[in-house]
Amino acid sequence: MSVAVSEAGRSQSRLYPGFGRDAAAILLLLSITALVLTTAIRSPLKDDVAWLLYVARRWLEGQRLYEDLVEVNPPLIIWIYAVPAWVAATLGAAPKLVAAPFFALLLLGSAAWSAGLLRGRANVFTSPIPVFATIGIVLMAVPGIEFGQREHLLIAAVLPYLCLFSRELDGEAEPRFVGSLAGIAAGLGCALKPSYILAIIAIEVMAAIRGHRILRAAPIATVLSIGIYGLGVLVFCPAFLEKAVPLALALYGGTDTPSIDILLQSSRLLFGQAVIIVLCWSSHTTLARRSPFKRHLLLTLTAFAIGATVVFVLQGKNWFYHRLPATVSTLLALLLWIAAVMPPRPAEALRDVLSGLRRAHLKRLAPVPLVVGALVLFAIADYERLRPWVESAVEPALSTEVKLERLIRKEHARTYIAFSEWIALGFPVVNNTGVTWASRFDSMWALKGEIWRARQDGAAPKEWPIRRWVVKDFIANCPDLAVVDTREGINYVSVLIASDPEFAAAWSRYHQIAAFDGLRVLKRDAAGCLPEKPRRTRLPQISDAVILAP
Repeated sequence: MSVAVSEAGRSQSRLYPGFGRDAAAILLLLSITALVLTTAIRSPLKDDVAWLLYVARRWLEGQRLYEDLVEVNPPLIIWIYAVPAWVAATLGAAPKLVAAPFFALLLLGSAAWSAGLLRGRANVFTSPIPVFATIGIVLMAVPGIEFGQREHLLIAAVLPYLCLFSRELDGEAEPRFVGSLAGIAAGLGCALKPSYILAIIAIEVMAAIRGHRILRAAPIATVLSIGIYGLGVLVFCPAFLEKAVPLALALYGGTDTPSIDILLQSSRLLFGQAVIIVLCWSSHTTLARRSPFKRHLLLTLTAFAIGATVVFVLQGKNWFYHRLPATVSTLLALLLWIAAVMPPRPAEALRDVLSGLRRAHLKRLAPVPLVVGALVLFAIADYERLRPWVESAVEPALSTEVKLERLIRKEHARTYIAFSEWIALGFPVVNNTGVTWASRFDSMWALKGEIWRARQDGAAPKEWPIRRWVVKDFIANCPDLAVVDTREGINYVSVLIASDPEFAAAWSRYHQIAAFDGLRVLKRDAAGCLPEKPRRTRLPQISDAVILAP
């Protein structure tokens, strides 16, 4: 039996020389995909993803975006998330059971499209399967718990544009239909986070400096798709510009981080980009001689990575998922260089180098230690992101979210709120328990922003009375359970008690029932959040009066 299988394998290899390599690449991709999907389904949903799925479901049920549901991101991400939210509601399934495979399909579709666009452009891209597997593994594994975030979907949408752009940079005529599709995808990707259009502009400026024309189908389609989307927002979702944008401009700065801290936290990424900049300079003659297309693709990925880095630093938020577009493009550039300069038979080349017989190898491979070092740093960072995510999938009961969910079910709570900037205390807890969230905000970020703005300007903005809105929602929904996060610097409950007597009266009806992971859980011990109004004493009628004799 084994002999027959062996003969079949040798026969397959003769018919398809790259069969073993391609099979190994697909097997590795399937393994990584299975690991990521299993982890995503078994572990608690990422808070932002859970919130967006919640907003999408409530929007499908008839609530109004930016009015009944406070969200500061453009509506496209809600419309995208509405697909898995609707499917999950139709099937009666948990949203993450649909969302994780849905995101994986989008990511792997981008990887397959990108590999197809690169096919045959150089010896590295002779077979699209290893290229597809490499891009797919990077897209699936790098985000970790941020799987499905806006920036994650953005880089997947932009990758085909970058591949097509490198072909045009190489002197190839752009296929208009494919260019239009890639431009539309890139435009919709940038519509998720409009500031990333600056990264697209960066590579187009690079092309213009090198004498290439800008008026092509891809960039025209990108601009048109963003313009049509913007017009659609004006017509179908004007509340975004009227309410969400002013709210974000007024209060979102409360979560800003100094640029120097962001750069320090991005040291591994910046080192990787420094390496690829060196590679672009040192590989000018080597790659141009061996394969001009590889160098043009390296330049494209490098320019986009630098542009994306500038964007996330300017955003002022020290959140890893903001670094995803720059991280993915930098990592792909490093892998491209390794594949481009390594000879077909590395073992033989290594023997030549060690024996000193082929000095050309030594010169060409001199940057290898730098590239390997950068890849090792990326691998360590990815491991650090994946490890806690996988651990939470192995033992989900240990997570704070699951502990809260169990307590909510135990207390038969119907309404719930968390006084924390950490969205995860509300979502996915609300998604998984069906409890009513007692606030129009996903967390206390807006209240933090109001406090920050009051310190900046000397008074809270009158047009955004966040404290009053939080209190109003609290009184109206009268949550059965409330969580107070003691790990944060701001005691939101104390702020509300000091500024609103109505909230102070309502809060006096809560008592602590549990404490864990830096949280205090309180339960309402009365029928309502406000004292009962005193009953009016009925005045005696004439017939009821007791007449006393003098």
